[in-house]
Amino acid sequence: MEIQLWREMLHPYEQAVSELLVKFNSMKEEYSKYSLYSPIESVRGRVKTVSSILEKMKRKNISFDHLEDMIEDIAGIRIICQFVEDIDKVATLIRMRSDMEVLQQKNYLENKKASGYRSYHLIVSYVVETIRGPKRIHVEIQIRTMAMNFWATTEHSLQYKYKGRIPEHVSGQLERISDAIFVLDNEMSQVRSEIIDAQIDSQIQTGIVKDILTCIENLYHVASEREVLKIQNEFYRIFMSNDIEELKRFQRQLDIFAEGYRAQSV
Repeated sequence: MEIQLWREMLHPYEQAVSELLVKFNSMKEEYSKYSLYSPIESVRGRVKTVSSILEKMKRKNISFDHLEDMIEDIAGIRIICQFVEDIDKVATLIRMRSDMEVLQQKNYLENKKASGYRSYHLIVSYVVETIRGPKRIHVEIQIRTMAMNFWATTEHSLQYKYKGRIPEHVSGQLERISDAIFVLDNEMSQVRSEIIDAQIDSQIQTGIVKDILTCIENLYHVASEREVLKIQNEFYRIFMSNDIEELKRFQRQLDIFAEGYRAQSV
């Protein structure tokens, strides 16, 4: 296939990855906006390189005519979660979406690969709008924990180093590490609720502080400098006390104070 034809073929996949990164990151931001715990920690995406596609075609004896039908991971999205429980939540969110259709599911969490690889894979059908009209393509979505991703990234690097022939003693170590990571993920799940509560409190505090600072900044235009400095110093005192309930009370009082000035200006 000519270079130009490769570029034309891969462009819709690049477009799909760009769009899906925006959509999944938007989901994460929406959780944050409403001070909710997000099951999505981070999102990454990639399109297979031409050399990687050619290697897979050779390994699986795939012709150019069947390339796009037989290779389902030309476009790939990787969603990283904090906890194992989050993986099922993310998969459910994807199944509920109207802009993509789940075609296949591969659960390597309960049935790890021989190498020790653990992850949850979804093959989805996704439509991109191109200048030649809509094009339906396959996208592989991998969902895994941060610990699983660390293992998978390391194993991938070793596969590249040893050209797919990892020495037996190294593969044995990788499998033992995979089992240790599985235990670690399960132990982290036992303190999941405490960690989530702490993260939500942090998100709430960040939002309150942002609103308070905006309000104080606006007061500089309508109130005396002496009054604003007094409010500002009180805010610093409460913030340093690390008492979120007192911070909430201060925010409510500040809103009432600011509303009085807004009423006077009408």
